[in-house]
Amino acid sequence: MIQRQLVIAVSVLLVAALALSTYAWHMRKTAVSTPVAPVDTRPLAPPVAGPTEQVTLFVAHDEDGSLRPESAQIPLPSGRQQRAEELLRTLVSHYLDKASPHVLGVGSEVRSVFLVDPGVAVIDLNAAFADTHRSGVLVEELTVASLIHTISANTPGILKVKILVDGKDRDTLAGHADLSSFYDVTAVNQLTSQLQAGP
Repeated sequence: MIQRQLVIAVSVLLVAALALSTYAWHMRKTAVSTPVAPVDTRPLAPPVAGPTEQVTLFVAHDEDGSLRPESAQIPLPSGRQQRAEELLRTLVSHYLDKASPHVLGVGSEVRSVFLVDPGVAVIDLNAAFADTHRSGVLVEELTVASLIHTISANTPGILKVKILVDGKDRDTLAGHADLSSFYDVTAVNQLTSQLQAGP
């Protein structure tokens, strides 16, 4: 009698162990095949202290290849360099929105902006900005013109702009827009005037 109960108990335990191992194998297979959503690892910027001001962002629109001025109310710090950084960060955050007319890749950001006298601005973008940017002459030029015209229109005295990626020179943004030299603001503003009119 005891042997029979022992055989039944061992059989039940073996069936339970087999069922649990099958369930664990199925769960592992499901976990491996489930795509992992990208995680935004950008550090949180401290809140900007300063009065809210009206600025003009020059926003790229891919559907017709134009740049359009858009007014925005944003808090701006008192320092000239910090103001320029906050201005471009606002523009980039606009592009990171899913409904943006000119979408940038996840994780794109402006690391810093340096204003060097006389009249030179250096925009330092992170690697994700360039690495995830769509390749194409028009989309890349729209991005560059948008950054340059937005900073120069809202920060008087800027004559030339240099764009870096992670603090280093880079030949192109994503294969087309030249980042190897300085951009002349007057020439970019003329291009922007043409782009504002659209094709």
